[in-house]
Amino acid sequence: MTDRSLRLVLVSTPIGWVGSGAGGGVELTLSSLVQGLAQQGHQLTLIAPRGSSLPKGCSTLSIKLVEVAGADQPSWQHADEDAPVLIPPMGVLPAMLEEALRLSAEADAVLNFGYDWLPMWITPWVPAPMFHLISMGAVSMVMKRAIESVSRWNQGRLAFHTLRQASDFDLLQPARVVGNGFDLSQYIFREESGGPLGWAGRIAPEKGLEDAAAAAAALGDRLLVWGLREDDAYANAVEAAVPAGTIEWRGFLSTSDLQKELGDCRALLNTPKWNEAYGNVVVEAMACGVPVIAYDRGGPGELVRSGENGLLVSPDDVSELTAAVSRCETIQRRACRDWVERHASCAVFSQRVETWIREGLAADGNITAMH
Repeated sequence: MTDRSLRLVLVSTPIGWVGSGAGGGVELTLSSLVQGLAQQGHQLTLIAPRGSSLPKGCSTLSIKLVEVAGADQPSWQHADEDAPVLIPPMGVLPAMLEEALRLSAEADAVLNFGYDWLPMWITPWVPAPMFHLISMGAVSMVMKRAIESVSRWNQGRLAFHTLRQASDFDLLQPARVVGNGFDLSQYIFREESGGPLGWAGRIAPEKGLEDAAAAAAALGDRLLVWGLREDDAYANAVEAAVPAGTIEWRGFLSTSDLQKELGDCRALLNTPKWNEAYGNVVVEAMACGVPVIAYDRGGPGELVRSGENGLLVSPDDVSELTAAVSRCETIQRRACRDWVERHASCAVFSQRVETWIREGLAADGNITAMH
């Protein structure tokens, strides 16, 4: 018997409205998954902060957008290890969860994208089956414990982007890894291999831009930099440490504009200083045919197959990073695109997520979602 469509309530990140860029890679993940699940015929309601819009490519699909007012939730991204839980007065996070639970009576499951304590804590106590796509590693002790607590109660409710991300947590069972997905129709493959070096990500210390800039400077090369400038003092310090003209700031661009410029690069440098959960820009570059030279750390170290779609170098080793640039032309650009098509398309990603949710519901005895 053919599986019937699922009725899903999706809860967006509470850090900025969808389209603002404040949610970082979660926004791209959300966009891809909403599109993929809708194309598979599932009935979706997306709950997001006021001002949000449906992701590009979703306007013609049957998706209901519910906007909720409230103050943005502080990000755990830069929190200290022992940071406490903070919820602003009139915060958007509890307001979105209230709406999700109200709508869950007519849904099969709630899928949460927000990396925060409150949705984890309420999961065992609400009648709605709540699933969580975890977007970061263990950035603080309270979040580590909250995620591990859900794991001990029912690990089937958790999924991760990579095994390296999941390794941050003490799980009782092997982690469910769903990867990530991209609308590949938005990324034009570029066969030519010339052009400058590129770097993309939030402009913040944990992303390690200074190492990429130092490598470009050592080669006398330009480094195109794309991303939301979160920390001006850090950005200015990185620029001051290399010769004038080394860094060319390109700003935070739409996917369409980013891939046009990114595709011109001969390589993308990826230099995370922390356990990156996945590495969206790594896959975006490869989708354009651009090889990635990455530190063998976190998600990027799991995505880059050295010699196939890029090169891995020792973490924090700028000299090794610099030397690897001369070898990037040994990577076939078509092989980069082929890897993405096999492992990280919208369809592949959404099917993994659907399977995870169906199996989780079935394990809980909810057989109606399976038929």
